[in-house]
Amino acid sequence: MSAAGKVFLVDDEPELRQALARLLKTEGLDVEAFGSALEFLAHVTGDTVGCLVLDLSMPGLDGLELQERLATTGAKLGIVFLTGRGDIPASVRAIRAGALDFLTKPVRRDDLLRAVRTALDYAGAQAATAAACAELRARYAQLTPREREVFAHVIAGRLNKVIAADLGTSEQTIKVHRARVMEKLAVDSVAGLVRAAQQLGVTPAL
Repeated sequence: MSAAGKVFLVDDEPELRQALARLLKTEGLDVEAFGSALEFLAHVTGDTVGCLVLDLSMPGLDGLELQERLATTGAKLGIVFLTGRGDIPASVRAIRAGALDFLTKPVRRDDLLRAVRTALDYAGAQAATAAACAELRARYAQLTPREREVFAHVIAGRLNKVIAADLGTSEQTIKVHRARVMEKLAVDSVAGLVRAAQQLGVTPAL
């Protein structure tokens, strides 16, 4: 199994936790285990990427409550729930909140490995998307105030001569600003500028 990221196990049953860790490590995965939701929560940062294999029912903070708290951390985690009870309402709630799978104990080896593989791929994709968005924001920060104005006018669908009239400058100057905007944002078309604006939350000029 070749997937990026780490597998985090959170389960209050030591024997099961150790057995799952051994199984996943035999697949060449980097595994870290925790005995409680609070212990794992203290470990998580916005840079955490991986698969979280999470017990549903635990003393103190349970699996669903941990899932809710993780949503505010910025961590990129594909969550796979484990439960010893066939709790359908809980599974529906977990999936609606973004969990990728919901497995019952005792879990079958193939089912667990398939779910972990899917979760790692998901987390990797989330991390890549976040990195691309961060790079785009950094590129946008390099735009001058005038270039941002031109950007907003271009994504509104205006021609260079119209933008020039609106901003009280020459069409040639607008062409220069437009070229610099595209260069700084690393796009090569108006469609690319529009997509960048959508990701950045930049609204077209009125």
